[in-house]
Amino acid sequence: MRALGFVLRRAGGGVHDPAPSRWHYRWQRLMLTPMFRVALRVGLPMVLVAGAGALWLGQEANRSLVLRQWADLRAAIEARPEFTVTGMQVTGASPALVAATETALELTFPVSSWELDLAALRAKVADLSAVRDVRMAIQPDGTLGISIDERRPVALWRHGESLRLVDEDGAMTGLIESRIDRADLPLIAGDGAREHIDEALALFAAARPISDRVRGLVRMGERRWDMVLDRELRILLPEAAPVTALERVLAWQAAEGVLDRDVVAVDMREAQRPTIRVSQTAMTLMTNARSAQGAGG
Repeated sequence: MRALGFVLRRAGGGVHDPAPSRWHYRWQRLMLTPMFRVALRVGLPMVLVAGAGALWLGQEANRSLVLRQWADLRAAIEARPEFTVTGMQVTGASPALVAATETALELTFPVSSWELDLAALRAKVADLSAVRDVRMAIQPDGTLGISIDERRPVALWRHGESLRLVDEDGAMTGLIESRIDRADLPLIAGDGAREHIDEALALFAAARPISDRVRGLVRMGERRWDMVLDRELRILLPEAAPVTALERVLAWQAAEGVLDRDVVAVDMREAQRPTIRVSQTAMTLMTNARSAQGAGG
């Protein structure tokens, strides 16, 4: 048999070997690997496409064409009616604050909603001193809805030569030119006055029986209050429990009319020893009366 096979090979009639070649064997083994099949079927086409795209975009004219088409497409989308904001509606604010809001935003309508940075616009409105909080959203009817929680002034604070409106938290909400512009609000003055606005409001509430005579409260030394009445009469209140001290003065007034006399101050800083200071005219009259009484005796 070996001799016959040798003779056949020498005669040129080779015998077919069924075993695969080495490279064919390796290829079959690779095709049995899932990751290789995925890379061949998906990865290779993607690489070819990306390479072709990179070559195409490598030319300046092609890149400019893509950018122009993208800009035209975006402009067409932004200009659609459903993305157009036609106006602004402000709620919860006084007319003056509405005007200040419109000035702060500086918007020209109609405008595309794609061009509105709501976070930046909200920050501009929130920076207004009269605004406590603000909510902003584009409404279904195509308007920019702005809901403002406005600070409501409860008192006037005289700071230097200016009159400032302050709310219940002591925050400034605006300026006025004259006291008569907001004669309905009580007046406070002095350093540290607005930081103790809650105490000031309690004192104004307690002084309601003589409210027509009250001119305001002055913070003294950033520690305590003086209540100023008409005729420059002052009630000097203590640092601790000033409302209680004022109520004692009002009870004294109801019983003896002490505030109707010719006095310049009622000093309540020492609870156990309240003091009344009379005017110089009253002091002179009392001195003369005592002298006349002594001479007559």
